[in-house]
Amino acid sequence: MHRHLIAILRGITPPETVDVCQALVEAGITLIEVPLNSPDALRSIEMAAKLFSRRAAIGAGTVLSVTDVRDVAAAGGEFIVSPDTNEAVIAETRQRGMASYPGVFSPTEAFSAIRAGATGLKFFPAEILGPKGIKAMKAVLPKTMPLYAVGGANPDNFGEYFAAGCAGFGLGTYFYTPGMSASAVLARAVTAVNAYDKGKPA
Repeated sequence: MHRHLIAILRGITPPETVDVCQALVEAGITLIEVPLNSPDALRSIEMAAKLFSRRAAIGAGTVLSVTDVRDVAAAGGEFIVSPDTNEAVIAETRQRGMASYPGVFSPTEAFSAIRAGATGLKFFPAEILGPKGIKAMKAVLPKTMPLYAVGGANPDNFGEYFAAGCAGFGLGTYFYTPGMSASAVLARAVTAVNAYDKGKPA
């Protein structure tokens, strides 16, 4: 069972991918996103999907089109994260058997995403909505729909977002910035996993 912690590896290159993914998996983070605006992103996804298929789910972020979804599926990706609520992207993702996490910022976008088949909702940027904004929307959303805080969430404030009703988080620069060593990624990942496990509601 995956923790609801998505590591966003924006800017990662294929030569770095294996070591960084290994560090994340060792720490207990098994949802790993490679944004498509990273260098040769599909190659990184393909490599990681082949090597870690039994231990982690590898997906793509910054997915903007149906063509992108098809490319990620061909590379072995298991989930799609988008910055917006694109119903065609969501539908194609679900049709191909992948999980869909579209970005939402309002109740209108959230319900559009749910109707299109979203697996979970990415509240982005969470630092603008804040826990209070997410909590207010959570009150009208289906209780079974997992919500993720992305953009401003970090181990120091996991508790606030859990209290607002979030199931999990997507973290980018906290986990990785271009050129960061795998050992540095591992140390941060361990900190995040500990904070997640400690703060997660029973």
